[in-house]
Amino acid sequence: MTGEDILLGIALTVALATGSQILANKLRVPALIVLLPVGFAAGAVTDVIHPGQLVGPDFPALVSLSVAVILYDAGLGLNLRNLTGRTRGTVVRLLIIGILVTFFAVAGIGPALFGIPLRVAAMIGVILVVSGPTVVGPLLEYVRPTDKLRRILIWEGTLTDPIGGILGAIVFHAVATSHPIDIGRGYQIGQFLLSMGVGLAGGAVATVVLWLALHKLRLGETLGTLAQLATVILVSALCDIVRDDTGLIAAIVTGLAITNLPGMDMPARRPFLETLVQMIIGLLFISISSAVTPASVVPVLVPSLILIAVLVLLIRPLVAYAAARGSDLTMGEWGFIGWMAPRGIVAASTASAFSAALVEKGLPGASKILPITFLVIVGTVLLYALTAAPVARKLEVVRSARTRPLLVGGAPWVIGLGQALKTAGLDVLMWAGLDEERERITSAGIDLAHGEMLATATNPRARLEGVTAVFLLTDDDDFNALASVVIKDNVQGPVYRVGPPRDSHGVVAPYTGGDILFGRALVRQRLAARYERGARFHVRPGSTPVPPDHDILFVVRADGRLAPVTGTQTITPLPGDTAVLMGSV
Repeated sequence: MTGEDILLGIALTVALATGSQILANKLRVPALIVLLPVGFAAGAVTDVIHPGQLVGPDFPALVSLSVAVILYDAGLGLNLRNLTGRTRGTVVRLLIIGILVTFFAVAGIGPALFGIPLRVAAMIGVILVVSGPTVVGPLLEYVRPTDKLRRILIWEGTLTDPIGGILGAIVFHAVATSHPIDIGRGYQIGQFLLSMGVGLAGGAVATVVLWLALHKLRLGETLGTLAQLATVILVSALCDIVRDDTGLIAAIVTGLAITNLPGMDMPARRPFLETLVQMIIGLLFISISSAVTPASVVPVLVPSLILIAVLVLLIRPLVAYAAARGSDLTMGEWGFIGWMAPRGIVAASTASAFSAALVEKGLPGASKILPITFLVIVGTVLLYALTAAPVARKLEVVRSARTRPLLVGGAPWVIGLGQALKTAGLDVLMWAGLDEERERITSAGIDLAHGEMLATATNPRARLEGVTAVFLLTDDDDFNALASVVIKDNVQGPVYRVGPPRDSHGVVAPYTGGDILFGRALVRQRLAARYERGARFHVRPGSTPVPPDHDILFVVRADGRLAPVTGTQTITPLPGDTAVLMGSV
């Protein structure tokens, strides 16, 4: 390729990756539904974005490091506080049973379906054991299942990726160097344990480095993000040099450790890291799908559809049933887990790398690995995207429409407001910075959020715990104003802040736009003063007349949605609603 072709290929790949994700966002569908066909079509029309032509033989190495960054980011969202008791057991069973059953089933039916050797079928089987948070996460955000289901599926999808990558490397070496495959040999088990050991050691080293950089050196936003990227990429590369694909284990272990270590409270994602991960996902899927030619897809199209049907209708429900035994899952929850197993980025990346290497070695049938994987990814993502929401509603596992507010602040009046919202029937979550404030929140019987203030309030992963509205009510007006700007795009719902005093000389608060909670007449200072003088929050039926000395602050609609009074919006309670008022005792 000429220099002009390379420049055009890079620019076109970036443009297609970005444009596809923007279109998917507007259509409210997972990005893969747009990325894969767009990349496939672009690869059929032009060769300039083909990774083999654009990058050459170094493409698999770039894919490995890119996936490591994605898995590190995914690991940051795995909070061990949310994986306890029977939920942990369910995730472990899903991993073990799912990997084994999927591998052996695909390897068993592959030769008959596609006319390929057992070795190639085994390679496809180990590639398809993975799922991935980049696919499962957007689907769950759209479907909005219960928190328990969300945790189970996110943990399963995130942990299967590195395990599947390790198993894929082991099977690849067995396929490439021997004729019969005997996965049960002690040698292969030893190879797996050795790979796990290298990955865990790399993750431990990276965790120590980031602990020093982020906790001891206290690097700022920009340098802290750069330190994370450099550490993850370097350690993942070194692990891959020692043992193939062990960098994936190192990356996810690092993210998991960093987000759960005491004293390491930090936002689950930095803005730059989030942007980078989105770009990497787009570039990888456009590049990998462009390598799939129409001529390679047509011969395996019908057998791949049969394989998809077996995976969706037989294997996944069987795995879910086996994992649900002995758990506290309801029939509906078991059914939804049995209807959620899309394939994602790790399946695509491992198929791209392993198929190219096996084709070079002249293994019969190896050229079918990538198109089969491509079709399974497209088929499962499209099927689950179209059916997951109605299935979840049918099984009655959709999270309630009731608002779950996060109140940030620990003053007495804020705790009183939290108690009133809880009395009105809402599941309230609160955060406060001082120990005595946190103790008062706990004593009031309100759930306490963990972490530092800005980390908790700006944590984009808060949506995983069902937070659908944030109310910034601290005594620091500048913090309330800044946080309202930072988190508005990271919360699945509205963000409100209490107004600063009219004579405030704050740096930011008096000059930040946006709608003010309760309006300018009930600013923070006045609310606190009224509470100190004996005013309290009251919960009344919406049909009850409002006393003259009371102000309506919130209305909880009959379906549980919380509607606050703001500077531009007054709320009128209707019969069946519940009003939260402030007034004299």
